[in-house]
Amino acid sequence: MKRFLLFLLAVVAVESINAQWWWNPNYPPDDETVQLTKTNLPIVWLDVDGATIDRDERITARMKIIHNGNGNLNYADTLAHPGQIVDYEGYVALKYRGNSSFTSSDKKPYSFRPLNAPLEDGGTKQKVKILGMGKDNNWALLAPYSDKSMMRDLLAFGLSRPWMEFCPTGKYCELFLDGMYYGIYIMCELPTKGKQRLNLDDPGEEGDELTGGYLLEVDRTDEVTYTSKYHPMTKTGSWIYSKYINFQFKEPEYEELTETQYSYITSQVDKMEDAFNSSNYTDPDEGYRKYIDVMSFVDFQIAQELSHNVDGYRLSSKIYKRRDSQDSRFKMVLWDFNIAYGNSDYYYGWYTNNWIYENNNTLNSNGDTQLVPFWWYKLNKDPYYVDLLKKRWAQCRRTNMREDRIIATIDSMANELTAQGAMDRNSQAWPRWGQYVWPNNFIAQSFEDEVNYLKGWIHDRLTWMDSQLGFDPNAVVVGDVNCDGDVTAADVTALYNYLLSGDTTYLDTSDVDGDGTVTASDVTIVYTIMLTN
Repeated sequence: MKRFLLFLLAVVAVESINAQWWWNPNYPPDDETVQLTKTNLPIVWLDVDGATIDRDERITARMKIIHNGNGNLNYADTLAHPGQIVDYEGYVALKYRGNSSFTSSDKKPYSFRPLNAPLEDGGTKQKVKILGMGKDNNWALLAPYSDKSMMRDLLAFGLSRPWMEFCPTGKYCELFLDGMYYGIYIMCELPTKGKQRLNLDDPGEEGDELTGGYLLEVDRTDEVTYTSKYHPMTKTGSWIYSKYINFQFKEPEYEELTETQYSYITSQVDKMEDAFNSSNYTDPDEGYRKYIDVMSFVDFQIAQELSHNVDGYRLSSKIYKRRDSQDSRFKMVLWDFNIAYGNSDYYYGWYTNNWIYENNNTLNSNGDTQLVPFWWYKLNKDPYYVDLLKKRWAQCRRTNMREDRIIATIDSMANELTAQGAMDRNSQAWPRWGQYVWPNNFIAQSFEDEVNYLKGWIHDRLTWMDSQLGFDPNAVVVGDVNCDGDVTAADVTALYNYLLSGDTTYLDTSDVDGDGTVTASDVTIVYTIMLTN
């Protein structure tokens, strides 16, 4: 009897330690008592009625979002504050999402699909507009955890949005799950086929319909993949024969692909890679340019390199193709920057003075199975591509990637997170200041500390990339409206676009004569400079 009582006491002791898991299997925060009364961020309620959320199979949940508009407060007590604006209310099909963002984070991200009825009653997905973002039936609730600034994904997307065909939009919100406060999340679009996103057609079985649209992803082999017949390369151009490049199928998913569609899209990958590996791969007609949208790859590279994304190119790297009648070339789209911008302590992710596309030597020596595809090495050995990269970098640096503008963006995001105490509440729920969270390089003692580190890291990275890509942030080229370093017909076109359509992409450089207005005289000046160059 005495031994039995001791056993019971031991069980009680263990269960008291694990009580949090025992009573709530849905990964609750460290502090389950955080209170929210009012916030400047939208409030999201998820109700699963105590059911266990799964990583593979979706379950029915109810969702309600309160958002009284930008600049207005939102209140958690809807009885005391009636008449608030309900942005969305209804059923959703919910599951966890993510790879390392799930396995290496206490705070878990979610994927959900709005439903017209519970799954148990035959509910089907429906497209809805959420927090001003375009209608779609596939959404993510990102859970910044290792990224203690909570900014890195949104910063990367925002900086690339003016240049790329599509970049996901995300909105900060505060989340309750079954009535418990779970902290700050990012309600986010996904880079999927919806009309408000990549706008890809469903592929057919023959003719032009067979040729698009498809979305693939260079990633791990945790899903069914297509393995390239080529291998990654070292930074000096030698093949790494022990490693492979793997493509996952995202749109359509592998299970939805017909044999004809599978054969077609994998053959297109082969053709692209064959062109990259050919002796005349730089040929404008028969080389790689025939198969890729070069500027899409340039913009993708700038995003990966500016952020020094240690997972860049080799993981979550999405590549898509439309129908040939629309555009036969492969294009890139961005995703996953939570351990970028100096946030990683592995594979030298915190460095500011090297290229991530050349990281295969380090990756391979550490036994990583996913390396950077060989095409990035080949691209950066082509003078034509490098020239485009330098010109685009100059455009970016003279416009939205000016350092003062990046800092202003960070300050604006920081204010949004702190204005009504959201960051304090999140930090109470998930205390991390002064603690290492995989894969942090810098261990911040406070939110302000983390933000200052991010700003300083970006300054150093910009300085190094400017030196490598031949950009002088203090130089002024009169008449270079589009900021690519030259005065050409493209600058005249940019001015005409400004005058005719109000396109303000190059607002700062459009007033060429400095008289405070943009008029036909500015066009004349640029045209004259172009002719005399």
